[in-house]
Amino acid sequence: MHRPPLKPVQRIQENLLAGAERRVLNWLCARLPAWVKPDHLTGLGLLGALMVLIGFVASSAEIGWLWLSIAGFCVHWFGDSLDGSLARFRQIERPRFGYFIDHSCDGLANLMIMAGLGLTAFVRLDVALFALTGYLLMSIHAFLAARVLGELSLSFSAFGPTELRLMLIAITLSMFVLEPDPMWSALDWLIAASGAILLTIFIAQTILTARRIAAEGE
Repeated sequence: MHRPPLKPVQRIQENLLAGAERRVLNWLCARLPAWVKPDHLTGLGLLGALMVLIGFVASSAEIGWLWLSIAGFCVHWFGDSLDGSLARFRQIERPRFGYFIDHSCDGLANLMIMAGLGLTAFVRLDVALFALTGYLLMSIHAFLAARVLGELSLSFSAFGPTELRLMLIAITLSMFVLEPDPMWSALDWLIAASGAILLTIFIAQTILTARRIAAEGE
């Protein structure tokens, strides 16, 4: 069955590290072996998220396992950031397949990372899942905006996926010096506040986008 081509979607990425990260990604794309394909990198990103999950869960028995989580964040960045970049660099993009698989894997990876965080001795599971809910709501907004506006926002303000990974790495490193709190720790308050901010931004962006669509008469 013939399907109409997808409308071009404008990618908007204005996070703090976007420019420097783009230069690094272009440098890496030019040097990756020909046998490395975007799908391999997508799988590598999922492997990185699994490393984060395993390290977080195992840290309850031995704190040194947190180093596996930190390594997993780096592997996840490499695979998740490079898969689409490599496809565009080599001009081998598959817009429908790539869009679907990439964002589906992102959702699974985010679940593994945040659930793992909530299974450490330092962060409550309900708090971690609340923050994940805020992030997924922002993702839903981005996907809806791509459909109705033709704009896919990969960041909000100066904050994007790379900045989020750096924040999570900093949180992970802090676990080496913090004591677990059976009630509410400083990390719980930080992560809960982050989730509340994401939820607030989602509501505000939904209202602004709805007003923009209404003003355009659609």
